[in-house]
Amino acid sequence: GIHGFIAKPLFRSTLYCHLKEFMEEKKGTGRRRQAHKEAAGSLQGKRVLLAEDNDLNWEIANELLTAMGLEVEWAENGKVCLEKFSQSQEGWYNGILMDLRMPIMTGFEAAKAIRALGREDAGEVPIIAMSADTFEDDVKRCLDCGMDAHVAKPIDLQEVTQVLEEYL
Repeated sequence: GIHGFIAKPLFRSTLYCHLKEFMEEKKGTGRRRQAHKEAAGSLQGKRVLLAEDNDLNWEIANELLTAMGLEVEWAENGKVCLEKFSQSQEGWYNGILMDLRMPIMTGFEAAKAIRALGREDAGEVPIIAMSADTFEDDVKRCLDCGMDAHVAKPIDLQEVTQVLEEYL
């Protein structure tokens, strides 16, 4: 019976956007919800590697992503992400979701290292930054390191779905 999800911590803008969506649905314009359902169905069975050092963030992201039909594998930091990707079969991962600020190896360093691997899929696999660092310079730095896109934390399910649908 649940029709939505709003991640904590609550921000006024996030709360407004999510509640606005449901008000539009009551008026009979549930197009965004239908688009979300269609996009989530097309992600069914795709494999993503999620680099996230925070246990709680991992649990939340894992719940959201698996509910969309994705198969999610966890890397606790950038070094583990690089190791898991380099030890996998070519084409095993359909995408990588990368936190930026992690111990041992940052998301920036991991993205550069993955792109530098001698494998064909290393240059093609979509790497999507997931970070609270959302200033223009932060996004530019992600792209300069070889990432394909950036989504803001806290996770906005519609935005993540849209980006994943575009890149996967």
